[in-house]
Amino acid sequence: MKPDLGITQKNLTAVNEILNKVLANGNILYIKLRKFHWNLSGDNFMELHLLFEDQYTAVAEAVDEVAERISTLGGTAIGTTSEFAEQSELKESPGEVPNTQGMLKELVSDHETIVKSLRENLDKCEEDYNDAGTADFLTALMQQHEKMAWKLRKYFKES
Repeated sequence: MKPDLGITQKNLTAVNEILNKVLANGNILYIKLRKFHWNLSGDNFMELHLLFEDQYTAVAEAVDEVAERISTLGGTAIGTTSEFAEQSELKESPGEVPNTQGMLKELVSDHETIVKSLRENLDKCEEDYNDAGTADFLTALMQQHEKMAWKLRKYFKES
C-alpha cells in the first residue's frame, strides 16, 4: 500500500532520490571512518581511535534512520557498495592511507560536504516538494555532521 501523506507521488519520488544520495554519503563516510579507525598510529592514537569509533557508530545509526525514512515515504533504499559509490558525493582513495593529519582533513572535508548537501536539499524538500518532515529530519542530521566536523577541526591550530 502506498503512503497517503499529503505529498504527491512525484514529490515523494524526488525526496526519496535525495534521501538515497544522503544514504550513499553516509555509507561512504562510515566505511572511511572504519578504515581510518583501523589504520591510525602515532600521537593521539587512542583518543582518535575512540573518536573515530564514536563517529562511525553515530553515522551507522543515522544511515539506518535515513533508510527507514525512505521506507516511510514508500521508497526503496539503495543497499550495495556500488550504488553507494555511484551516488555519493564523497571520494574514496583505494589503496591509500593518509597520515593522521590527512585523515582528519579528509574527514572534516567529508562532513562539510555532507552538511552543504543537506542544507541545500532540506530547502528543496520543504520548498519544492512540500515535505517539512524530511526537511526537519535533514536539519537534525545536518546538525550532527556539523558537530562531528567541529570535533575533528579542533585537532588543528587556529591560524
